This record gives sequence, structure tokens and C-alpha cells, in this order.
Amino acid sequence: MAESVSPATCPQCGTQLAPALLSCPVCHRLVHADRLKTLAEEADRFSQERKLAAALTTWRHALELLPRESRQHQVISAKVLELSRQVDAGSVPPSPASGSASAKAHKGHPWLKRVGVVGVIGALLWKFKFLVVFLLTKFKLLLLGLTKASTFFSMILSLGVYWTAWGWKFAFGLVLSIYVHEMGHVAALRRYGIKASAPMFIPGLGALVRLKQYPADAREDARVGLAGPLWGLAAAVVAYGVCLVTGWGSWGAIARVGAWINLFNLLPVWQLDGGRGFRALSRAHRWWIVAALGAMLLLTSEGLLALLLLVGGVRAFSKEAPVESDRPAFWQFLLLVVALSLLCKVPVPVGATP
Repeated sequence: MAESVSPATCPQCGTQLAPALLSCPVCHRLVHADRLKTLAEEADRFSQERKLAAALTTWRHALELLPRESRQHQVISAKVLELSRQVDAGSVPPSPASGSASAKAHKGHPWLKRVGVVGVIGALLWKFKFLVVFLLTKFKLLLLGLTKASTFFSMILSLGVYWTAWGWKFAFGLVLSIYVHEMGHVAALRRYGIKASAPMFIPGLGALVRLKQYPADAREDARVGLAGPLWGLAAAVVAYGVCLVTGWGSWGAIARVGAWINLFNLLPVWQLDGGRGFRALSRAHRWWIVAALGAMLLLTSEGLLALLLLVGGVRAFSKEAPVESDRPAFWQFLLLVVALSLLCKVPVPVGATP
């Protein structure tokens, strides 16, 4: 989409305009009125064609050309929020009853045995079918991400650093796991029409995607934030599946480390994925997440969970929690806590690398 260029003078009153102005300081005419009209027509056409992501992208571009205090900005912000909710309208979280039934079905089983872990994760993935669908439908997007020069070359740099430390097999799997996590964010951002940079790898620290526009609300921010760990979970499950089929210990190690990294990202602080997810949860749902963290800590003895439990407990007391939760974000968070905790303890074959 072509960028809009500010005119040198106001077409209505002839006042000279600074490049950063969005409205004339004298007559208050919108500087980009003609461009805004075109964008509105395009967005309406996309909406009629049910191309909601394209409509969201167009409306978000229009917001950048409007003063935040203007009535038009408020109207279009409401349109963006409405379209964003339409995008999520098809997301139906599982009922609490089905979740409790699943827990009863697995009660008493040896959870940390290989078959038990795979069975629990398989049951969870069946309830959250979008993880399986992702594996079958998002391959094109994963390949597209590698065409970005900044992503590709920073990935190669990280690969070299990790290769030096741990060998090429583990380094390759770790970098790929981080890449899949970041592309989860990219997919969610594209879904909501939010502009962002391509993933950029930082050796030793992971990778990041920089937002160029803000999410419409806490729900949207939570979905974007949790999309990374969800895709990372899928990558860890695939890696462990390869380990089970082939007996290659390096893939089991990749699954465990990938799960640990994604679990760390659920820490509910600052701009980490867990922090963004927590902002969309009510106090009651925050306490459910804290309870799940405590249960998984007792079950797995994974030390990282103690840190998440401590920080999550502090955040659960916060008065800034919304009255109503985004229920899909709650179920996604709960899935991630349980599945990633289990994957952090999967048995890894020793001395059976390819």
C-alpha cells in the first residue's frame, strides 16, 4: 500500500502545512481527506467480499492518517474493533466440563512416562485442533518468512553461534523452533491486519518481531502474544514425535529446550507473551492459571514453574485485571501451561543420535 504524502499547503484555506500535521491548524480540514476517502471505499469493498484481514489492514492505515482526538479516529477505531471481533467469531473454546472430563480420564496414569506424556499432549491437541491444522496449512507462510533478508541472515548468524556451542544438529533444531515461534506472532498479526517487521534473530537472546501498529484491545494483544508459544508448542510436539519415531536423542533435546523457552515466554511480565496474555484475563481466570502452574510444579518439579507461579500470583492480585476475560485466551494459556510443562520433562534417548 502506497504511503500518503502530506501536501505543502491546505487545499481549502491555503495555509502552509508541516509534514507531520494531520489536520489544518486554521480550518481543521483533514490533510489526507482524499486518501482517507479512497481507503474507506477499499475497506468497505474488502468487508463486503469477506476479506476481513485486508479490511482491517486498510482501516488501520486510515487511522495513521487521522488525528487521535478527531471524531473520525474514534469511528474508525470502533470499526477496527468490530472487524477484529468478527475475525475471532469462529473461535470456540472447549467447555469446562470437557476439560474436567479429560483430567479424570488421565487421573492415576504415569504422567512422566513416554506414552503417558504423548497421550496427554495428544488429547490436548485434539481439543485445540487449530494446532494440528497449523501443521498442515501454514507451511507456505513459514517458507515466506525465510524470503526476508533480515530474517534469513540473522537466522544464519544465530545458527553459527549455537553451532559453535552445541553442534549443528541441536543448533539447527533450536533456531528452527525459535523461528516457528516468531512466525506464530506473524500469522496472528497478519490475521488482524497489524503491520510489523519481519522476525529478527538476536544470537543468545532468541528473536523478536517489532509492531508498527498497536492492537485494538487487550483481547487482540493476547491472541497475538499467545500465538507464538502455541506455534512453538506445535514445533516441540513435532520434534518429540521425530524423536519417538527415530530414537534420535537430539530431537528430544530440541523438544525439551523448545518447550522450556516457550514456557519461559509465558512469564506474565512486561512485553513477554505471558504478560500480554494475562492482560486479557480476569482475576478469577488469573487464579486458575496460577493454580495450574502450582499443580504442574508439583507434578513435574520443573524449577521454571516456581518463577511463573510467583510472578503469576503477584499479577493475580492486581486491580488492573478486566472484569471479563477473553475466554479463548484463557484456554490457550491453560493449554500452554500444561502441555509445555509436560514437554519439559519428556525422556530423551541417550546415545541414539543420527
